[in-house]
Amino acid sequence: MKDKKIGFIGLGNVGNKIAYNILKNKNYSLYVFDLNKKKSKRLVSQGAILSSSIEELITSVTVFITCLPSPNAVKNVLFNAIPLLNKDHLWIEMSTTDEEDMKMLSNLVFKKKAAALEAPITGGQHRAESGNISILVAGSKKTFNRALPILSCVGHQILHCGKIGNASTLKVVTNYLASINLLAIGEALMVCKKYGLDLKTAYNGIKISSGNSFVHETESQVILNGSYDVGFTMDLVCKDVGLFNKLTKKFKIPAKISNLMLRIFKTGQKKLGKRSLSTSIVKLLEDSCSENLRYKGFPSVLVDINKKKKGIEILNDQKRF
Repeated sequence: MKDKKIGFIGLGNVGNKIAYNILKNKNYSLYVFDLNKKKSKRLVSQGAILSSSIEELITSVTVFITCLPSPNAVKNVLFNAIPLLNKDHLWIEMSTTDEEDMKMLSNLVFKKKAAALEAPITGGQHRAESGNISILVAGSKKTFNRALPILSCVGHQILHCGKIGNASTLKVVTNYLASINLLAIGEALMVCKKYGLDLKTAYNGIKISSGNSFVHETESQVILNGSYDVGFTMDLVCKDVGLFNKLTKKFKIPAKISNLMLRIFKTGQKKLGKRSLSTSIVKLLEDSCSENLRYKGFPSVLVDINKKKKGIEILNDQKRF
């Protein structure tokens, strides 16, 4: 079926940007809902239709997308939505959530003869804004094909990961690795600073070396600027690393690094606040060392300078256009 009416629930830092990229595609009418109505103002001014409740949104659309800060928030929305679902509905979950919750909620959706996909995004707030974010998708291939035109409005590289639960697990793994990188980058830059290395030279040296990473190329810039602004918060890191720890316990993996990471970020959350920027974890190291990692010329916010790239499905080493 051709979906024309899309609903979007959850208009936070990332959700607002994803929703806007759907709105820009004139093939769709976009219905939006957030508990904080102020978050919908920009979208409504651009042509989105404001729903007064989740129930009103669900009855107006065939596809609804959730992008919410926690597994509990996702469950609360779905428990309101499920009684209203029918065979024409498709739920796309784009948060970073618990794989067991995702399976449970999807089964409830399937009992209503509706369809479900998990489609968490990865690649940073700046790419969410440009529409060049990557998307990990899990669910039936038939449902994936139905959703691909919508997902192509939102992202560039789109990977089908198999059955429900796979994408949630892979997203938690990628966020775990990004958080490891962040902690290591702070320590690496501090060694360079204490040694007396020029920090711009250090940044570029790491960038062209085997120690480079996506996190270094992006988050190191806002650390060196001092804004720490990646649009991601300390409580979300704790949630994601906690989900990773849950998986290690489920499979009896003696994971020592993730437990240490969780303790570090929980300390950061306690000292700096739950909604403090995740990258500001490096500030704890700066304070301990009585140093700052500032260098002029680095940006306060990240911007993807690339124009929107066409959404493509990644098929192993092939691309389907």
